[in-house]
Amino acid sequence: MSIHVIGVVALVLIFVLGTLRPVNIGALALVATFLIGTLVAHESVKKLLSGFPPELFVLLVGVTYLFGLAAANGTIEWLIDRVVVLLGDRPVLVPWLIFVFSAVPTTAGALGPAGVAMLAPLCLRLGERYGVDRRMSALMLMHGSCLGNFSPLNGLTIIVQQALRSSGLSVSSSALFFGNAAYNLGLAVVIYLCFGGRQLWRERGRQAPAQAEGEGEPGAGLTPGGGGVAVLGAPVRTPLRVDQTITLAVMVAVGVGALVFDLEIGFLALIAAVLLHLVFPARFAEADKRIVWTVVLLICGVVTLVAALQRYGTVDLIGHGIAGLGAPLLTAFLLCVVGAFTSAFASSAGLLGVLIPLAVPFLVQGQIGVTAMIISLAISATVVDSTPFSSVGALTLANAPEEERPPLFRTMLAWGIAMAATAPVLTWLFFLLPSAR
Repeated sequence: MSIHVIGVVALVLIFVLGTLRPVNIGALALVATFLIGTLVAHESVKKLLSGFPPELFVLLVGVTYLFGLAAANGTIEWLIDRVVVLLGDRPVLVPWLIFVFSAVPTTAGALGPAGVAMLAPLCLRLGERYGVDRRMSALMLMHGSCLGNFSPLNGLTIIVQQALRSSGLSVSSSALFFGNAAYNLGLAVVIYLCFGGRQLWRERGRQAPAQAEGEGEPGAGLTPGGGGVAVLGAPVRTPLRVDQTITLAVMVAVGVGALVFDLEIGFLALIAAVLLHLVFPARFAEADKRIVWTVVLLICGVVTLVAALQRYGTVDLIGHGIAGLGAPLLTAFLLCVVGAFTSAFASSAGLLGVLIPLAVPFLVQGQIGVTAMIISLAISATVVDSTPFSSVGALTLANAPEEERPPLFRTMLAWGIAMAATAPVLTWLFFLLPSAR
């Protein structure tokens, strides 16, 4: 049996087993990587582990450690209280506020993981305080980040332009940005309508009396209204302690270092967390236990297996087979399908660098518009960042409360599969078909 078939079957099997049995899917993926690598591909252990994602490992550990400290000493709650005071009793706006906030860093040039790493703890906690469905908060966060992916300032746009320029082609940067932005904005409307937005809209203006019990505590004036919608009474503004002030300053410094100076946010966050824990050990008792090791194992295990499949040439084999079909519209559609399903478990940027050269032979024939093809590939390869296996999805999942991670994981997985299935179809209808000659 072909190694490509064995690999794909193994990938499907670990998801089935991980769903039916309480075994971490990442652990199953690492076992599958070892068995396929040693018994079928005859690789050394060092070689089969070469696909382990060290950057993603450090990113997840460092960010969840830092924000675990900030949650343990009350800094996160203090920030949320300030936002609540400014936003007032308008829960209907909270999902859109999350969407817009998360779009700003990527539009300004940051890569998705950097922006989401800083905003996920705040945005998800804000949604919780206003009674917004956790699934809506998470999806709004991720697709807001996706909206800015192809800003002219973003690194993904540079990757796309360089891949095309080497083949003598070009794409309109504004069309790429606005096409991707419009698609994600449309998805935000769907998310809002499907995950509780209509209930928030119906209950706007309702106001429950503030709870008397617990007054004087952070957020004491925020109480649940009808249908789980929280409303604002009069939160008491508590001053920041020294450790909270320093924690807030450190978080800002990490954000500036990552978003402005393009420094590695995983190591920045890890260094900041270790220093804070050393200086204020009493304020951060057992905060290191907030590192989400189950999510780290899940994501790193699956990415290691998918990297092995890429190393064995499974993706290239499928891509080259599609590129040789000779039917431009069908070829374009199938390349988008490969991009969507593969990118759900791998690097979107790396995959675009592989798929764009595969599309060049039929693009130069002029039967499919270059801009339409690139927009379709870009959307298909990045809209699936809402799966829990992308770094954006993993960071979002890691910042959910532990008891809510399993249902949120299932929702993100189902949504990501839906994105992979629908993005090629919709982009084919909206962009590729009208551009065909």
